[in-house]
Order: sequence, then structure tokens, then C-alpha cells
Amino acid sequence: MTRAEICVVACAEAWRGDGAILAGFAGLIPQLGARLAQRTFAPELLVTDGEATLLRNGEPEGWLPYRAVFAMVAAGTRHAMMGASQLDRFGNQNISCVGEWERPRSQLLCVRGAPGNTVNHPVSYWIPRHSPRVFVDRVDMVSGVGHDRNAYEIRRVVTDLAVLDFATPDRSMRLRSVHPGVRVDDVVEATGFPLTIPRDVPRTREPTDAERALIREQLDPAGRREREIR
Repeated sequence: MTRAEICVVACAEAWRGDGAILAGFAGLIPQLGARLAQRTFAPELLVTDGEATLLRNGEPEGWLPYRAVFAMVAAGTRHAMMGASQLDRFGNQNISCVGEWERPRSQLLCVRGAPGNTVNHPVSYWIPRHSPRVFVDRVDMVSGVGHDRNAYEIRRVVTDLAVLDFATPDRSMRLRSVHPGVRVDDVVEATGFPLTIPRDVPRTREPTDAERALIREQLDPAGRREREIR
């Protein structure tokens, strides 16, 4: 069992109980998580190849043109797992620029689909490198809105260290679980704002033998997942 496989399972769990909705993802590990969920506990989940082909057990099942995705976004029938260059305690996301707006130090992706995603349907985040540079007290630009700006639902944040959620009275970020081998203090030190820490923080669920076999033998036999985790 590797840290990458733990993260694949943690991403899969984000779609548990969603029903027949479209899983959106940015990054290999969330893609593997969505495909794992579909093949195990969420057979009704809609999964694409990352472009326009709907897959069922890895085989083409249907066609989803790009224009149809906008209808699913507007109807709230998608749960996307996006990335973030910065995230704050309420789930506000920045993928646009780092530094002052008038003269940023780095120009990034612009806002892309983040505003529409975060106001129309559930959103989670995948962060492959948990650090204070990503988890900041205040994002430099709001690309996707957080709970303090009336997001639809920011559900979970999966990182290489932990799983976080927003199950707090003010819907700010909470430590949900730590991955095997990670201490609570490791997560606290890597976060640039105070987290809500439950009295007992469980370990993130490990893959079952069947899940591990699916990941290694069918979903990602080339082991590309290991390159996404430091």
C-alpha cells in the first residue's frame, strides 16, 4: 500500500452516496478515484475519459459533448474535484494569480469554470502537496467561491497528508482524517490558518485488497499515480 493509493481511495470516497451524477476531476488521482468508486460502491456514477467519452468499467458507454456539460453544471448534477493554487479556511479557491492583482508575481489559469462550479453543484479539491503556500489565510484572488460567499457545497479536500471537510458550525475547514504515517501536528504545521481539530482524528481508510488490485492491475498498471505524490 502506498500513499498514492490511500489518496485514490480518499478521492473515491468523496463521491460516495452521490447517485447518478457526473464526476468531474482535475488530476490523475481524482480520475482514478472516480473510476474506482464507479467500479465498487457507486456503479451509477457517470465517469468520462477526461474528454467526451462516458466509461463503464473502462469501456466506452456513451458520448457527452462539451456543450452538454454546461447543462449538467446548471442543473447541479455534477460533483467536480478541482485543484487549487490557494485555498482558505472557508474553501475559497484561487487558480488565477499569486500576488497583488495589479502586479501579480505569477499568472496562473484564470478562473476557468470555478465560479459556475462552486455556485451550482458540489465541489471538492485535490491538493497533491499540502503546504502553507496552498492553505492560506486569505487567497490572493477568489476564483471559486467558498462557504462565506454562498458556495453551493464545498464538500472535501483531499491532500497528500489528510482529508479535510467543512462540518463545523461556521462551515470552516476541519481535519477529517490523517493518512497512515501522518501526525495531526504535521497537518497543522502545513496549514496557514487554524483548523478545527476533533478530539479524536481517525486514520484515512486504507484500500481493501480488491480495491488495491483494481488500482494496480486495471486502473493504473503503469503506476503513474506514484508520480503525483511527492
